[in-house]
Amino acid sequence: MTQQPQQLPADHPTVESGAIGVLIVNLGTPDAPEAGAVKRYLAEFLSDKRVVEIPSIAWQPILRGIILNTRPKKSAHAYAQVWTDEGSPLAVITRKQAEAMQQSLGDAIRVDWAMRYGKPSIPDRLQALMDAGCERILLAPLYPQYSGATTATVADKAADKLRSMRWQPALRMLPPYHDDPAYIDALASDLSRQMDRLEFVPEVLLLSFHGMPERTLHLGDPYHCQCQKTSRLLQDRLARPGLRFRTTFQSRFGRAKWLEPATDAVLAEEARAGTRRLAIAAPGFSADCLETLEELAIQGREQFTEAGGEEFAALACLNTSDAGLQMLETLLRRELSGWIDC
Repeated sequence: MTQQPQQLPADHPTVESGAIGVLIVNLGTPDAPEAGAVKRYLAEFLSDKRVVEIPSIAWQPILRGIILNTRPKKSAHAYAQVWTDEGSPLAVITRKQAEAMQQSLGDAIRVDWAMRYGKPSIPDRLQALMDAGCERILLAPLYPQYSGATTATVADKAADKLRSMRWQPALRMLPPYHDDPAYIDALASDLSRQMDRLEFVPEVLLLSFHGMPERTLHLGDPYHCQCQKTSRLLQDRLARPGLRFRTTFQSRFGRAKWLEPATDAVLAEEARAGTRRLAIAAPGFSADCLETLEELAIQGREQFTEAGGEEFAALACLNTSDAGLQMLETLLRRELSGWIDC
């Protein structure tokens, strides 16, 4: 006997289901280049125990009593120098990356974006994807090199949200891609394109990665090693006659010993040693942000020229370049395998 399909009650709510989502995530940004917005952002960021690995009983009085009363004004000035008519460069670029992936992946996938700190938040966007029927979600933190202070915090925040959900989606997470051929190829292609368009020939290409306290390396974080491998693979691909490479680490904060050599110190050192033409790239950043547009492009230029350098160029991140978007689509389709026909 043929079984008749079950009829739902007339008052049964409509439930969206069966869809697949992708949530692209980057670090975060304040809502505005103003001290109040920066203070809220820094309070969230610097309260993450993976970012600052100091017991809260010792750290919070320093954070609340000193840092959040002094640093926001200075940081707001830095943000104001790179803010655009559309908003924070990092947020704008991340949104455009998500929009491009939506177009590339098609209507079968719903693509959204979030910030680990600030807005739009990971919990809000996970819920929005679930409400749109996405029972399977690929979480894609755009950190090429793994660190407990970056990649792991995205997983933490997603897990916090999952703990509060009665109906959870199935979740996958994009792994680090520091040595992925698609990533190295994209970097080599885009950096070559940019250097070919410079009005000078660099003697040195500095590969600057975000710094971490040195103790994280000794505690087992693979970040330093993965940065070095990215640098080594990229140097092999970018080999040019007369071009010398150096790998450095930027954005030191506090009194602890950080990974070395420091970008600012090397910029001055190179100029004093006679280097006159230098370019700098930030292969660990998937999108331009305060650390690349202000710290490297503005402060870096000053540090290099004041020490005697003459020609300086800060090369753009992959952003929404053709090479960058092709790489991102390749990585996402690979991780979506089995959920979609790739």
